[in-house]
Amino acid sequence: MSITPSRPLLPLSPVAAAVAAGDEAPLPGVVDLAEVALLLRPDDDVAVATRQVPAGTAVRLGDGTTVTTTGTLPRGHKLAVRAVPGGGEVHKYGQSIGRAKGAIAPGEHVHAHNLGMDDGARAYEFGTTRTTLPAPARRDTFAGYRRSDGRWGTRNYVGILTSVNCSASTARLIADQFRGPVLDAYPHVDGVVALTHDTGCGLVPTSEGAQVTLRTLRGYATHPNMAGLLVVGLGCEMLPGSAVLDGAALRDDLPVRTLTIQETGGIRATVRAGVAAITEMLPEIDALRRTEAPASELVLGLNCGGSDGFSGITANPALGHASDRLVAQGGTSILAETPEVFGAEHLLLRRAVSEDVGRRLLDRLDWWQDYAAAGGGTLDNNPSPGNKAGGLTTILEKSLGAVAKAGTADLVAVHEYAEPVTERGMTFMDTPGYDPVSVTGIVAGGATVVVFTTGRGSVLGCKPTPSIKVATNSDTYRRMSEDMDLDAGRIVETGASVEEVGDELFAMILAVASGEQTVSEELDLGADEFVPWQLGAVT
Repeated sequence: MSITPSRPLLPLSPVAAAVAAGDEAPLPGVVDLAEVALLLRPDDDVAVATRQVPAGTAVRLGDGTTVTTTGTLPRGHKLAVRAVPGGGEVHKYGQSIGRAKGAIAPGEHVHAHNLGMDDGARAYEFGTTRTTLPAPARRDTFAGYRRSDGRWGTRNYVGILTSVNCSASTARLIADQFRGPVLDAYPHVDGVVALTHDTGCGLVPTSEGAQVTLRTLRGYATHPNMAGLLVVGLGCEMLPGSAVLDGAALRDDLPVRTLTIQETGGIRATVRAGVAAITEMLPEIDALRRTEAPASELVLGLNCGGSDGFSGITANPALGHASDRLVAQGGTSILAETPEVFGAEHLLLRRAVSEDVGRRLLDRLDWWQDYAAAGGGTLDNNPSPGNKAGGLTTILEKSLGAVAKAGTADLVAVHEYAEPVTERGMTFMDTPGYDPVSVTGIVAGGATVVVFTTGRGSVLGCKPTPSIKVATNSDTYRRMSEDMDLDAGRIVETGASVEEVGDELFAMILAVASGEQTVSEELDLGADEFVPWQLGAVT
Protein backbone atom coordinates (compact mmCIF):
# COMPACT_ATOMS: atom_id res chain seq x y z
CA MET A 1 0.00 0.00 0.00
CA SER A 2 1.44 3.36 -1.06
CA ILE A 3 0.95 6.48 1.04
CA THR A 4 2.89 8.76 -1.31
CA PRO A 5 0.99 12.02 -1.98
CA SER A 6 -1.02 11.50 -5.16
CA ARG A 7 -0.94 15.21 -6.06
CA PRO A 8 1.77 17.87 -5.77
CA LEU A 9 2.00 20.26 -2.84
CA LEU A 10 1.19 23.89 -3.56
CA PRO A 11 3.94 26.45 -2.93
CA LEU A 12 3.39 29.01 -0.22
CA SER A 13 2.17 32.37 -1.45
CA PRO A 14 4.23 35.41 -0.35
CA VAL A 15 1.52 36.36 2.18
CA ALA A 16 1.26 32.82 3.52
CA ALA A 17 5.04 32.56 3.71
CA ALA A 18 5.21 35.76 5.76
CA VAL A 19 2.58 34.43 8.13
CA ALA A 20 4.35 31.08 8.41
CA ALA A 21 7.52 32.94 9.31
CA GLY A 22 5.69 34.42 12.29
CA ASP A 23 5.77 38.07 11.27
CA GLU A 24 3.90 39.94 14.04
CA ALA A 25 4.82 43.48 12.97
CA PRO A 26 1.97 45.73 11.78
CA LEU A 27 1.68 45.82 8.01
CA PRO A 28 3.31 48.95 6.58
CA GLY A 29 1.08 51.87 5.64
CA VAL A 30 -2.66 51.41 5.16
CA VAL A 31 -3.87 48.17 3.61
CA ASP A 32 -7.18 47.69 1.84
CA LEU A 33 -9.64 45.37 3.55
CA ALA A 34 -9.58 43.01 0.56
CA GLU A 35 -5.86 42.40 1.12
CA VAL A 36 -6.39 40.92 4.57
CA ALA A 37 -10.06 39.99 4.99
CA LEU A 38 -13.34 39.15 3.24
CA LEU A 39 -16.55 41.09 3.81
CA LEU A 40 -19.15 38.49 2.82
CA ARG A 41 -22.16 40.83 2.63
CA PRO A 42 -22.16 44.63 2.33
CA ASP A 43 -24.10 45.09 5.58
CA ASP A 44 -22.10 42.59 7.66
CA ASP A 45 -20.59 43.85 10.89
CA VAL A 46 -17.53 41.61 10.61
CA ALA A 47 -15.08 40.53 7.95
CA VAL A 48 -13.14 37.24 7.93
CA ALA A 49 -9.35 37.49 8.06
CA THR A 50 -7.71 35.68 5.14
CA ARG A 51 -4.28 35.86 6.81
CA GLN A 52 -2.95 36.68 10.23
CA VAL A 53 -3.30 40.42 10.77
CA PRO A 54 -0.94 41.88 13.39
CA ALA A 55 -2.12 44.32 16.04
CA GLY A 56 -1.88 47.96 15.01
CA THR A 57 -2.55 47.32 11.32
CA ALA A 58 -4.49 50.13 9.62
CA VAL A 59 -7.20 48.71 7.35
CA ARG A 60 -9.04 50.83 4.76
CA LEU A 61 -12.71 49.89 4.34
CA GLY A 62 -14.75 50.15 1.17
CA ASP A 63 -16.20 53.54 2.15
CA GLY A 64 -12.72 55.00 2.56
CA THR A 65 -12.69 54.99 6.36
CA THR A 66 -9.87 53.30 8.23
CA VAL A 67 -9.95 50.98 11.25
CA THR A 68 -6.94 49.84 13.23
CA THR A 69 -6.68 46.32 14.62
CA THR A 70 -6.54 46.38 18.41
CA GLY A 71 -4.96 42.92 18.70
CA THR A 72 -3.46 40.22 16.52
CA LEU A 73 -6.20 38.70 14.39
CA PRO A 74 -5.68 34.99 13.55
CA ARG A 75 -6.53 33.76 10.07
CA GLY A 76 -10.19 32.75 9.75
CA HIS A 77 -11.25 34.96 12.67
CA LYS A 78 -13.55 37.98 12.59
CA LEU A 79 -12.63 41.66 12.39
CA ALA A 80 -15.24 44.25 13.42
CA VAL A 81 -15.72 46.70 10.56
CA ARG A 82 -18.37 48.79 12.28
CA ALA A 83 -19.44 49.56 15.82
CA VAL A 84 -21.96 47.26 17.49
CA PRO A 85 -23.65 48.33 20.76
CA GLY A 86 -23.78 46.01 23.73
CA GLY A 87 -26.57 43.50 23.18
CA GLY A 88 -26.73 44.30 19.48
CA GLU A 89 -26.84 41.66 16.76
CA VAL A 90 -23.57 40.88 14.99
CA HIS A 91 -24.06 39.99 11.34
CA LYS A 92 -22.09 37.66 9.03
CA TYR A 93 -23.45 36.11 5.82
CA GLY A 94 -26.14 38.79 6.15
CA GLN A 95 -27.51 36.90 9.19
CA SER A 96 -27.17 37.25 12.96
CA ILE A 97 -24.41 35.06 14.38
CA GLY A 98 -24.89 36.26 17.96
CA ARG A 99 -25.14 39.32 20.18
CA ALA A 100 -22.40 41.57 21.47
CA LYS A 101 -21.59 40.95 25.15
CA GLY A 102 -20.56 44.60 25.37
CA ALA A 103 -19.91 47.45 22.97
CA ILE A 104 -17.69 46.33 20.07
CA ALA A 105 -15.56 48.98 18.34
CA PRO A 106 -14.33 48.84 14.73
CA GLY A 107 -10.96 47.09 14.54
CA GLU A 108 -11.66 44.67 17.40
CA HIS A 109 -11.23 40.92 17.19
CA VAL A 110 -14.76 39.48 17.47
CA HIS A 111 -14.85 36.09 19.17
CA ALA A 112 -16.03 34.30 22.31
CA HIS A 113 -14.79 37.07 24.64
CA ASN A 114 -17.22 39.61 23.19
CA LEU A 115 -19.78 37.62 21.17
CA GLY A 116 -22.52 35.46 22.71
CA MET A 117 -25.55 33.51 21.59
CA ASP A 118 -28.55 35.21 19.98
CA ASP A 119 -31.60 33.42 21.38
CA GLY A 120 -34.06 35.62 19.52
CA ALA A 121 -36.80 33.95 17.50
CA ARG A 122 -36.24 33.59 13.77
CA ALA A 123 -39.05 34.19 11.29
CA TYR A 124 -40.15 30.92 9.67
CA GLU A 125 -41.53 30.77 6.16
CA PHE A 126 -42.21 27.62 4.14
CA GLY A 127 -41.32 27.32 0.48
CA THR A 128 -40.92 31.04 -0.19
CA THR A 129 -37.54 30.82 -1.96
CA ARG A 130 -37.86 27.63 -3.96
CA THR A 131 -35.43 27.34 -6.85
CA THR A 132 -35.55 25.89 -10.33
CA LEU A 133 -32.01 24.77 -11.01
CA PRO A 134 -30.70 25.50 -14.51
CA ALA A 135 -30.92 22.57 -16.90
CA PRO A 136 -27.52 20.87 -17.28
CA ALA A 137 -25.62 21.52 -20.48
CA ARG A 138 -24.97 17.79 -20.70
CA ARG A 139 -25.95 14.60 -18.94
CA ASP A 140 -22.97 13.24 -17.03
CA THR A 141 -22.28 9.58 -16.40
CA PHE A 142 -20.17 7.34 -14.20
CA ALA A 143 -19.13 3.70 -14.34
CA GLY A 144 -20.96 1.76 -11.65
CA TYR A 145 -22.37 -1.62 -10.70
CA ARG A 146 -26.04 -2.13 -11.53
CA ARG A 147 -27.84 -4.10 -8.83
CA SER A 148 -30.90 -6.28 -9.17
CA ASP A 149 -33.10 -3.78 -7.28
CA GLY A 150 -32.34 -1.08 -9.88
CA ARG A 151 -29.86 0.87 -7.76
CA TRP A 152 -26.23 1.48 -8.70
CA GLY A 153 -23.18 0.80 -6.56
CA THR A 154 -19.84 2.55 -6.71
CA ARG A 155 -17.87 -0.21 -4.93
CA ASN A 156 -17.90 -4.01 -4.63
CA TYR A 157 -17.43 -4.89 -0.94
CA VAL A 158 -18.07 -8.00 1.06
CA GLY A 159 -19.49 -6.78 4.35
CA ILE A 160 -19.38 -8.61 7.66
CA LEU A 161 -22.10 -7.28 9.96
CA THR A 162 -22.37 -8.15 13.63
CA SER A 163 -25.70 -8.44 15.39
CA VAL A 164 -24.06 -7.78 18.76
CA ASN A 165 -20.77 -6.48 20.15
CA CYS A 166 -20.04 -9.99 21.45
CA SER A 167 -19.35 -11.12 17.86
CA ALA A 168 -17.23 -8.10 16.91
CA SER A 169 -13.82 -9.69 17.51
CA THR A 170 -14.82 -12.76 15.53
CA ALA A 171 -15.92 -10.59 12.59
CA ARG A 172 -12.61 -8.74 12.61
CA LEU A 173 -10.67 -12.02 12.70
CA ILE A 174 -12.56 -13.17 9.61
CA ALA A 175 -11.92 -9.92 7.74
CA ASP A 176 -8.23 -10.01 8.70
CA GLN A 177 -7.81 -13.23 6.70
CA PHE A 178 -8.49 -11.25 3.53
CA ARG A 179 -5.89 -8.55 4.06
CA GLY A 180 -2.78 -8.25 1.91
CA PRO A 181 -2.22 -10.13 -1.35
CA VAL A 182 -4.98 -12.71 -0.77
CA LEU A 183 -7.44 -10.58 -2.80
CA ASP A 184 -5.00 -9.93 -5.66
CA ALA A 185 -6.67 -12.75 -7.56
CA TYR A 186 -9.98 -10.83 -7.35
CA PRO A 187 -9.25 -7.35 -8.77
CA HIS A 188 -12.93 -6.43 -8.98
CA VAL A 189 -13.52 -6.97 -5.25
CA ASP A 190 -12.80 -3.79 -3.29
CA GLY A 191 -12.32 -5.57 0.02
CA VAL A 192 -13.79 -7.49 2.93
CA VAL A 193 -14.82 -5.18 5.76
CA ALA A 194 -15.97 -5.99 9.28
CA LEU A 195 -18.47 -3.38 10.46
CA THR A 196 -18.72 -3.85 14.22
CA HIS A 197 -20.53 -1.88 16.91
CA ASP A 198 -20.90 -1.60 20.70
CA THR A 199 -24.49 -2.68 21.23
CA GLY A 200 -27.04 -5.33 20.19
CA CYS A 201 -27.90 -6.61 23.66
CA GLY A 202 -29.03 -5.14 26.96
CA LEU A 203 -31.70 -3.31 24.97
CA VAL A 204 -35.46 -3.61 24.89
CA PRO A 205 -35.93 -4.87 21.30
CA THR A 206 -38.88 -2.55 20.66
CA SER A 207 -37.11 0.51 22.11
CA GLU A 208 -36.00 3.48 20.05
CA GLY A 209 -32.35 2.58 20.57
CA ALA A 210 -32.82 -0.98 19.34
CA GLN A 211 -34.81 0.17 16.32
CA VAL A 212 -32.14 2.71 15.34
CA THR A 213 -29.48 -0.03 15.56
CA LEU A 214 -31.56 -2.40 13.44
CA ARG A 215 -32.33 0.31 10.89
CA THR A 216 -28.63 1.09 10.56
CA LEU A 217 -27.61 -2.55 10.15
CA ARG A 218 -30.34 -3.14 7.58
CA GLY A 219 -29.25 -0.05 5.67
CA TYR A 220 -25.76 -1.46 5.37
CA ALA A 221 -27.01 -4.97 4.56
CA THR A 222 -28.98 -3.63 1.61
CA HIS A 223 -26.48 -0.98 0.52
CA PRO A 224 -25.72 -0.99 -3.23
CA ASN A 225 -21.97 -0.96 -2.48
CA MET A 226 -22.32 -4.34 -0.76
CA ALA A 227 -21.78 -7.20 -3.21
CA GLY A 228 -21.68 -9.94 -0.57
CA LEU A 229 -22.84 -10.19 3.05
CA LEU A 230 -21.98 -12.27 6.12
CA VAL A 231 -23.88 -11.69 9.37
CA VAL A 232 -22.21 -12.97 12.55
CA GLY A 233 -24.03 -13.28 15.89
CA LEU A 234 -23.30 -14.84 19.26
CA GLY A 235 -26.57 -16.69 19.80
CA CYS A 236 -28.14 -15.33 22.97
CA GLU A 237 -28.38 -11.60 22.18
CA MET A 238 -31.57 -9.54 22.17
CA LEU A 239 -31.04 -8.50 18.53
CA PRO A 240 -30.01 -11.71 16.73
CA GLY A 241 -28.76 -11.86 13.16
CA SER A 242 -32.15 -13.12 12.05
CA ALA A 243 -33.69 -9.83 13.20
CA VAL A 244 -31.28 -7.92 10.96
CA LEU A 245 -32.08 -9.96 7.88
CA ASP A 246 -35.80 -10.60 8.42
CA GLY A 247 -36.62 -6.90 8.13
CA ALA A 248 -34.17 -6.07 5.35
CA ALA A 249 -35.09 -5.73 1.68
CA LEU A 250 -32.25 -7.97 0.50
CA ARG A 251 -31.43 -7.99 -3.20
CA ASP A 252 -31.82 -11.10 -5.32
CA ASP A 253 -28.21 -10.78 -6.53
CA LEU A 254 -26.67 -10.47 -3.03
CA PRO A 255 -25.04 -13.63 -1.66
CA VAL A 256 -25.84 -13.79 2.08
CA ARG A 257 -24.53 -16.11 4.78
CA THR A 258 -25.17 -16.14 8.55
CA LEU A 259 -23.13 -17.66 11.37
CA THR A 260 -23.85 -17.97 15.09
CA ILE A 261 -20.79 -18.47 17.27
CA GLN A 262 -22.50 -20.62 19.90
CA GLU A 263 -24.00 -22.95 17.27
CA THR A 264 -20.94 -23.09 15.02
CA GLY A 265 -18.63 -24.22 17.80
CA GLY A 266 -16.90 -21.11 19.10
CA ILE A 267 -14.67 -18.39 17.73
CA ARG A 268 -12.09 -20.53 15.89
CA ALA A 269 -14.73 -22.65 14.20
CA THR A 270 -16.73 -19.54 13.25
CA VAL A 271 -13.67 -17.86 11.76
CA ARG A 272 -12.97 -20.95 9.66
CA ALA A 273 -16.59 -21.13 8.52
CA GLY A 274 -16.68 -17.39 7.78
CA VAL A 275 -13.53 -17.52 5.69
CA ALA A 276 -14.92 -20.46 3.75
CA ALA A 277 -18.25 -18.67 3.14
CA ILE A 278 -16.60 -15.50 1.85
CA THR A 279 -14.08 -17.43 -0.26
CA GLU A 280 -17.03 -19.11 -1.94
CA MET A 281 -18.57 -15.71 -2.76
CA LEU A 282 -15.47 -14.10 -4.24
CA PRO A 283 -15.51 -15.55 -7.80
CA GLU A 284 -19.15 -14.50 -8.27
CA ILE A 285 -18.47 -10.97 -7.00
CA ASP A 286 -15.25 -10.63 -9.01
CA ALA A 287 -17.18 -11.46 -12.18
CA LEU A 288 -19.22 -8.25 -11.84
CA ARG A 289 -18.22 -5.39 -14.14
CA ARG A 290 -18.82 -1.64 -14.15
CA THR A 291 -21.11 -0.25 -16.82
CA GLU A 292 -22.09 3.30 -17.77
CA ALA A 293 -24.78 4.85 -15.59
CA PRO A 294 -26.35 8.33 -15.55
CA ALA A 295 -25.09 10.62 -12.79
CA SER A 296 -28.71 10.81 -11.61
CA GLU A 297 -28.22 7.35 -10.03
CA LEU A 298 -25.71 8.68 -7.50
CA VAL A 299 -26.62 9.39 -3.88
CA LEU A 300 -24.23 12.01 -2.48
CA GLY A 301 -23.65 12.38 1.26
CA LEU A 302 -22.77 15.90 2.45
CA ASN A 303 -20.83 16.20 5.70
CA CYS A 304 -18.27 18.39 7.45
CA GLY A 305 -16.01 18.09 10.46
CA GLY A 306 -13.29 20.10 12.10
CA SER A 307 -14.83 23.24 10.60
CA ASP A 308 -13.14 26.63 10.66
CA GLY A 309 -13.79 30.22 9.64
CA PHE A 310 -13.26 29.34 5.97
CA SER A 311 -15.67 26.39 5.82
CA GLY A 312 -18.68 28.51 4.92
CA ILE A 313 -16.67 30.52 2.39
CA THR A 314 -14.75 27.89 0.41
CA ALA A 315 -15.34 24.14 0.66
CA ASN A 316 -18.98 24.15 1.76
CA PRO A 317 -20.24 26.48 -0.99
CA ALA A 318 -18.15 24.55 -3.53
CA LEU A 319 -19.77 21.32 -2.35
CA GLY A 320 -23.15 23.05 -2.54
CA HIS A 321 -22.43 23.88 -6.19
CA ALA A 322 -21.52 20.24 -6.87
CA SER A 323 -24.69 19.08 -5.08
CA ASP A 324 -26.78 21.43 -7.22
CA ARG A 325 -25.17 20.02 -10.38
CA LEU A 326 -26.07 16.49 -9.30
CA VAL A 327 -29.62 17.39 -8.26
CA ALA A 328 -30.16 19.25 -11.54
CA GLN A 329 -29.49 15.96 -13.33
CA GLY A 330 -32.00 14.08 -11.20
CA GLY A 331 -29.60 12.81 -8.54
CA THR A 332 -29.87 12.80 -4.76
CA SER A 333 -27.89 14.53 -2.02
CA ILE A 334 -28.23 14.12 1.75
CA LEU A 335 -27.53 16.96 4.20
CA ALA A 336 -27.33 15.96 7.87
CA GLU A 337 -26.05 16.99 11.33
CA THR A 338 -29.21 18.47 12.86
CA PRO A 339 -27.43 20.34 15.70
CA GLU A 340 -25.38 22.07 13.01
CA VAL A 341 -28.32 23.54 11.12
CA PHE A 342 -29.68 25.13 14.30
CA GLY A 343 -29.69 28.86 13.64
CA ALA A 344 -29.86 28.39 9.87
CA GLU A 345 -33.01 26.28 9.73
CA HIS A 346 -35.06 29.27 8.57
CA LEU A 347 -33.04 29.30 5.34
CA LEU A 348 -33.79 25.61 4.70
CA LEU A 349 -37.49 26.04 5.51
CA ARG A 350 -37.79 28.67 2.79
CA ARG A 351 -36.60 25.99 0.35
CA ALA A 352 -38.95 23.23 1.56
CA VAL A 353 -41.25 21.80 -1.09
CA SER A 354 -44.11 21.78 1.41
CA GLU A 355 -44.98 22.97 4.89
CA ASP A 356 -45.10 19.33 6.00
CA VAL A 357 -41.46 18.83 4.99
CA GLY A 358 -40.50 22.04 6.77
CA ARG A 359 -42.31 21.08 9.96
CA ARG A 360 -40.59 17.71 10.02
CA LEU A 361 -37.30 19.58 10.24
CA LEU A 362 -38.64 21.80 13.03
CA ASP A 363 -39.85 18.73 14.91
CA ARG A 364 -36.36 17.27 14.84
CA LEU A 365 -34.86 20.54 16.07
CA ASP A 366 -37.36 20.63 18.94
CA TRP A 367 -36.35 17.08 19.85
CA TRP A 368 -32.67 18.07 19.84
CA GLN A 369 -33.24 21.06 22.11
CA ASP A 370 -35.02 18.82 24.61
CA TYR A 371 -32.30 16.18 24.26
CA ALA A 372 -29.53 18.73 24.88
CA ALA A 373 -31.38 20.22 27.86
CA ALA A 374 -31.87 16.78 29.42
CA GLY A 375 -28.10 16.38 29.30
CA GLY A 376 -27.52 19.72 30.99
CA GLY A 377 -26.47 21.57 27.84
CA THR A 378 -27.75 23.61 24.91
CA LEU A 379 -27.22 23.39 21.17
CA ASP A 380 -24.81 26.33 21.46
CA ASN A 381 -22.42 23.98 23.27
CA ASN A 382 -21.73 22.51 19.81
CA PRO A 383 -18.75 24.50 18.47
CA SER A 384 -15.75 22.41 19.54
CA PRO A 385 -12.44 23.81 20.80
CA GLY A 386 -11.03 23.16 17.34
CA ASN A 387 -13.92 25.02 15.69
CA LYS A 388 -13.30 27.99 17.97
CA ALA A 389 -9.56 27.95 17.35
CA GLY A 390 -10.41 28.08 13.64
CA GLY A 391 -12.52 31.21 14.10
CA LEU A 392 -16.07 29.96 14.72
CA THR A 393 -17.74 31.39 17.82
CA THR A 394 -21.42 30.39 18.06
CA ILE A 395 -23.54 27.56 16.70
CA LEU A 396 -25.38 30.17 14.61
CA GLU A 397 -22.18 31.06 12.77
CA LYS A 398 -21.21 27.42 12.36
CA SER A 399 -24.64 26.43 11.05
CA LEU A 400 -24.85 29.26 8.53
CA GLY A 401 -21.62 27.99 7.00
CA ALA A 402 -22.62 24.34 7.28
CA VAL A 403 -25.88 24.62 5.31
CA ALA A 404 -23.91 25.99 2.36
CA LYS A 405 -23.11 22.34 1.59
CA ALA A 406 -26.71 21.97 0.41
CA GLY A 407 -26.37 24.53 -2.39
CA THR A 408 -29.57 26.21 -3.51
CA ALA A 409 -31.80 23.24 -4.40
CA ASP A 410 -35.21 22.72 -2.83
CA LEU A 411 -35.50 20.60 0.31
CA VAL A 412 -37.61 17.64 -0.80
CA ALA A 413 -37.64 15.36 2.27
CA VAL A 414 -36.60 15.01 5.93
CA HIS A 415 -35.64 11.55 7.20
CA GLU A 416 -35.03 9.90 10.55
CA TYR A 417 -31.55 8.56 11.26
CA ALA A 418 -30.52 5.74 8.87
CA GLU A 419 -33.88 5.67 7.08
CA PRO A 420 -33.69 4.72 3.39
CA VAL A 421 -33.54 7.84 1.24
CA THR A 422 -35.62 7.15 -1.86
CA GLU A 423 -36.46 10.67 -3.07
CA ARG A 424 -34.52 12.41 -5.80
CA GLY A 425 -33.32 15.90 -4.95
CA MET A 426 -31.74 17.52 -1.91
CA THR A 427 -32.82 15.76 1.28
CA PHE A 428 -32.08 16.02 4.99
CA MET A 429 -31.33 13.29 7.53
CA ASP A 430 -31.55 13.75 11.29
CA THR A 431 -28.13 12.85 12.71
CA PRO A 432 -25.83 14.10 15.47
CA GLY A 433 -22.99 16.39 14.50
CA TYR A 434 -20.37 13.83 15.61
CA ASP A 435 -18.73 12.85 12.33
CA PRO A 436 -18.60 9.02 12.46
CA VAL A 437 -22.16 8.74 13.78
CA SER A 438 -23.48 11.22 11.24
CA VAL A 439 -21.77 9.62 8.25
CA THR A 440 -22.81 6.12 9.40
CA GLY A 441 -26.44 7.28 9.23
CA ILE A 442 -25.98 8.85 5.80
CA VAL A 443 -24.38 5.70 4.39
CA ALA A 444 -27.11 3.54 5.94
CA GLY A 445 -29.57 5.80 4.14
CA GLY A 446 -27.96 4.88 0.82
CA ALA A 447 -25.16 7.37 0.10
CA THR A 448 -22.85 5.86 -2.52
CA VAL A 449 -20.30 8.71 -2.40
CA VAL A 450 -19.59 11.00 0.56
CA VAL A 451 -17.87 14.39 0.38
CA PHE A 452 -16.45 15.52 3.69
CA THR A 453 -15.21 19.09 4.12
CA THR A 454 -12.75 19.98 6.87
CA GLY A 455 -10.86 23.04 8.05
CA ARG A 456 -8.88 21.63 10.94
CA GLY A 457 -8.07 18.33 9.23
CA SER A 458 -10.49 15.42 9.80
CA VAL A 459 -9.28 12.05 8.49
CA LEU A 460 -12.55 10.13 8.20
CA GLY A 461 -13.22 7.14 5.95
CA CYS A 462 -16.58 5.33 5.68
CA LYS A 463 -16.56 1.89 4.05
CA PRO A 464 -18.27 0.66 1.95
CA THR A 465 -18.71 4.20 0.59
CA PRO A 466 -15.74 6.26 -0.61
CA SER A 467 -15.11 9.52 1.27
CA ILE A 468 -13.71 12.52 -0.61
CA LYS A 469 -12.08 14.95 1.82
CA VAL A 470 -11.93 18.63 0.90
CA ALA A 471 -9.72 21.08 2.79
CA THR A 472 -11.31 24.47 3.44
CA ASN A 473 -7.95 26.28 3.54
CA SER A 474 -4.72 25.77 1.64
CA ASP A 475 -2.58 25.62 4.78
CA THR A 476 -4.41 22.50 5.99
CA TYR A 477 -4.16 21.01 2.50
CA ARG A 478 -0.41 21.59 2.38
CA ARG A 479 0.12 20.29 5.91
CA MET A 480 -2.10 17.21 5.43
CA SER A 481 -1.97 16.63 1.68
CA GLU A 482 -1.64 12.86 2.16
CA ASP A 483 -5.10 12.90 3.78
CA MET A 484 -6.88 15.47 1.58
CA ASP A 485 -8.32 14.96 -1.90
CA LEU A 486 -8.98 18.58 -2.88
CA ASP A 487 -7.86 22.07 -1.83
CA ALA A 488 -10.82 24.46 -1.72
CA GLY A 489 -8.68 27.08 0.03
CA ARG A 490 -7.67 28.29 -3.42
CA ILE A 491 -10.93 30.23 -3.43
CA VAL A 492 -9.34 32.58 -0.88
CA GLU A 493 -5.64 32.10 -1.56
CA THR A 494 -5.47 32.26 -5.37
CA GLY A 495 -8.86 33.70 -6.34
CA ALA A 496 -10.42 30.55 -7.80
CA SER A 497 -14.19 30.86 -7.93
CA VAL A 498 -16.62 28.74 -5.92
CA GLU A 499 -18.04 27.50 -9.23
CA GLU A 500 -14.62 26.48 -10.57
CA VAL A 501 -13.76 24.49 -7.46
CA GLY A 502 -17.30 23.07 -7.31
CA ASP A 503 -17.01 21.89 -10.92
CA GLU A 504 -13.65 20.29 -10.12
CA LEU A 505 -15.22 18.58 -7.13
CA PHE A 506 -18.16 17.33 -9.21
CA ALA A 507 -15.73 15.83 -11.74
CA MET A 508 -13.91 14.16 -8.83
CA ILE A 509 -17.21 12.74 -7.52
CA LEU A 510 -17.85 11.12 -10.91
CA ALA A 511 -14.29 9.77 -11.09
CA VAL A 512 -14.43 8.33 -7.57
CA ALA A 513 -17.87 6.83 -8.26
CA SER A 514 -16.25 5.16 -11.28
CA GLY A 515 -13.56 3.51 -9.14
CA GLU A 516 -10.81 6.08 -8.60
CA GLN A 517 -9.55 5.70 -5.04
CA THR A 518 -9.69 8.48 -2.48
CA VAL A 519 -6.80 9.06 -0.10
CA SER A 520 -8.75 7.47 2.76
CA GLU A 521 -9.20 4.35 0.62
CA GLU A 522 -5.47 4.29 -0.15
CA LEU A 523 -4.95 4.15 3.63
CA ASP A 524 -7.66 1.48 4.04
CA LEU A 525 -9.72 3.67 6.39
CA GLY A 526 -13.41 3.32 7.07
CA ALA A 527 -14.16 0.24 9.16
CA ASP A 528 -13.60 1.76 12.61
CA GLU A 529 -15.74 4.78 11.66
CA PHE A 530 -18.88 2.61 11.51
CA VAL A 531 -20.58 4.05 14.62
CA PRO A 532 -24.38 3.66 14.80
CA TRP A 533 -26.14 6.26 16.94
CA GLN A 534 -26.87 4.81 20.38
CA LEU A 535 -30.10 5.95 21.99
CA GLY A 536 -32.18 4.73 24.88
CA ALA A 537 -31.59 2.85 28.09
CA VAL A 538 -29.23 -0.11 28.37
CA THR A 539 -30.43 -2.62 30.98
